[in-house]
Amino acid sequence: MPEPHKTPRVIAIANQKGGVGKTTTAINLAAALALGGQKILLIDIDPQGNASTGLGIDIAARQGGSYALLTGETRLPAAAIATNVENLSIVPAVADLIGADLEFSQTPRREFLLRDALAQGSEADIIFIDCPPGLALLTLNALVAADSVLVPLQAEFFALEGISQLVRSVEMVKRNLNPRLQIEGIVLTMTDKRNNLSEQVSGDVRAYFKGQVYETAIPRNIRVTEAPSHGTPVLLYDFRSSGAQAYLALAAEFLRRSRGRKEMA
Repeated sequence: MPEPHKTPRVIAIANQKGGVGKTTTAINLAAALALGGQKILLIDIDPQGNASTGLGIDIAARQGGSYALLTGETRLPAAAIATNVENLSIVPAVADLIGADLEFSQTPRREFLLRDALAQGSEADIIFIDCPPGLALLTLNALVAADSVLVPLQAEFFALEGISQLVRSVEMVKRNLNPRLQIEGIVLTMTDKRNNLSEQVSGDVRAYFKGQVYETAIPRNIRVTEAPSHGTPVLLYDFRSSGAQAYLALAAEFLRRSRGRKEMA
């Protein structure tokens, strides 16, 4: 008998603020899950292409990438490129994405371009979408295509103000375009237990969002910062580093939460 069709979970990794560890989390959480045996596909729709660079995908090898996926020029299986991490593939970003807001402004169903592309099917267990900063058309496409949103949140002063805007956007998308969309969770990044402000912000976020915040926090770690310049996740760059161990712990917690959600469904 043929195997039943597999429907991967689709998770957008988003925050309208830049520099909060969003792409770093996308790369390293995807890598940790893949090394644990999950089949992971990462779709890079950030025109900067940092996730693609951080996984060692040369610009010349990216071809149409996620842009061609949105335009329908390339189907999903053909768009994915294997990485140096077993079980992890990526649909890379290309510079053509820079003009997406203008180019697709008159396109029918422009908010559903990515969802329609993902409907072509994938062998992945989980699809992560690395979004650009901001809440423009590319991020909107990710929110419409996703089952849930994972929010990396830097432990710094403006964190709560920024995330409230994202939560409002998620609620708007859920109301009008994607009723299944929910918050997957909030991941505190760049934490520093020696810094009183970092600890205070972390405490405030946990008090306000309660169980939506992952217990695992990602510390500031030079190895995490260095790894992308070598085109590899920190887990392959320095497995024993505090950053690598934190992402392994985050992956384990992610799977526990996923199992708990299935059991409650």
